[in-house]
Amino acid sequence: MPNVVLSGNYGYYVTDHVSIPKVTFTGVKDPEAHLTAFHTQLMLTGGFDVMCCNLLRSTLTSATLEWFVSLPDGHITTFDQFATLFREQYLINRAPPRISYDVFDIK
Repeated sequence: MPNVVLSGNYGYYVTDHVSIPKVTFTGVKDPEAHLTAFHTQLMLTGGFDVMCCNLLRSTLTSATLEWFVSLPDGHITTFDQFATLFREQYLINRAPPRISYDVFDIK
């Protein structure tokens, strides 16, 4: 697995009050929805970049995990960078924005 390095902080600790997110991503749904679900589950933990990167990595499965493993060691330095790379990689799966006339289709 690629190393997640954060400016001089090479380790991370997950304390007892941190629960590992129960969401998974296979690469076929909206990456923004996955990041939102992931972030929502971590909001109360006060996690920091290295922990968030490692926990997000744990939610990846199948082809998405293969994508992550293919990244060069040390390529990811912050969670924001990881989230940006993730969004860009799975942009094709992003849900289209709702348009006002979509309201008329609701039954």
